[in-house]
Amino acid sequence: MTQTVTREISLYDQDLNLWIETVIAQLKTGNLENLDIENLIEELEGLAGRDRREVVNRLKRLIEHILKRCHVDLPDCFRGWEVTIANQRDHLKQLLKQSPSLKQHFSLCFDEAFDSALNLVQIGYPDTDFPTTWQFSRNIEDVLNARFWQ
Repeated sequence: MTQTVTREISLYDQDLNLWIETVIAQLKTGNLENLDIENLIEELEGLAGRDRREVVNRLKRLIEHILKRCHVDLPDCFRGWEVTIANQRDHLKQLLKQSPSLKQHFSLCFDEAFDSALNLVQIGYPDTDFPTTWQFSRNIEDVLNARFWQ
């Protein structure tokens, strides 16, 4: 005879949004003894990782378009690249304003973002001679504001 063990599916596995609302309510009311600590930690770690990945992805896209704008001689494309540069800068500024500690991550991942962006533009524009190192200031304020192409 085989026994079937029915595992109760947690609220976290059933409905993530409802689980979040429940956890928020528990925290607000101080109901810590019923708090799903394990999944709460997992979600918080995921949020921190998500923000770091977003900084890298937006920085990479920003550098990619700065490289194109500064080194690819296609004046008809300049406006589009400048719009993308402005858009990525705005998103990065918002992230860094909300979480200033990400400024350190910005600086630490700069080389990785540059190398990735350089690889992408070299594939897209094989006849363009791109510099193999970042030629401008690495200061966060400059990267997020300077018009390097002027």
